[in-house]
Amino acid sequence: MKQGIHPDYKKVVVKCACGNTFETGSVKDEIKVEVCSECHPFYTGKQKFVGQGGRVEKFKQKYGMK
Repeated sequence: MKQGIHPDYKKVVVKCACGNTFETGSVKDEIKVEVCSECHPFYTGKQKFVGQGGRVEKFKQKYGMK
């Protein structure tokens, strides 16, 4: 690697809108995010699957299958 052309890679604190913080490596001085693994609906189990129920039954009814 050439000397003097690469940015400094340092440890920074990532701050989420929910108040959660964690440490990671980056070339930036600070990182702010809107959602993290602590508040994202997919990871917290609060995600709702709307319109998913009854699709198989609807298909069977449409094509006359039992």
